[in-house]
Amino acid sequence: MAIDHGASAVGLVSEMPSGPGPIPENLISEIAAVIPPGIGSFLLTCKQDAAAIVAQQRRVRVNTIQICDRLEPGSHKELRHALPGISLLQVIHVTGPEAVDEAISLAPSVDAILLDSGNQSLAVKELGGTGRTHDWKLSRQIRELVPIPIFLAGGLTGENIREAITQVRPFGVDACSGLRTDGRLDERKLTSFFKSIAAAI
Repeated sequence: MAIDHGASAVGLVSEMPSGPGPIPENLISEIAAVIPPGIGSFLLTCKQDAAAIVAQQRRVRVNTIQICDRLEPGSHKELRHALPGISLLQVIHVTGPEAVDEAISLAPSVDAILLDSGNQSLAVKELGGTGRTHDWKLSRQIRELVPIPIFLAGGLTGENIREAITQVRPFGVDACSGLRTDGRLDERKLTSFFKSIAAAI
């Protein structure tokens, strides 16, 4: 349904400490295998160990790893070496101005950055799917300072996506909870979302 409405990538959420949409790895593998050529298959992972991420990618066979938590220094280099041809997308949770410095420091190590509204400092980490927006002025600043593609996420819906794109001008956008009803992808919300995107670009 998402691809039919215009999605250029499908996010497949593996085990997370919180948030909607996680599915078992065997189902991620099945879905990734039938995503058409030209459509990104993004594995959302909360793993922080490079070896564990490599093993996960080899089990599910996606073409992009969306790293939802911080990694130890040097881990991105390990991933590059172990997974040639697999794109690395690092999530940065924009909780304040420190996100700008984090984005600048990580940019040389990854193919793209995704700006989200989680919080890694909570007892139960929020690594996505919060339904909250963050300060788009900081996202715009990051987009202007970082020389790699920037994706915007966090509380995006058909009602606010046009303003978000106008303010931030990201390379792409990522939505989850804002397109669901009772935990399932809602075609009406999906249609509204893509219509609003078309009006903004």
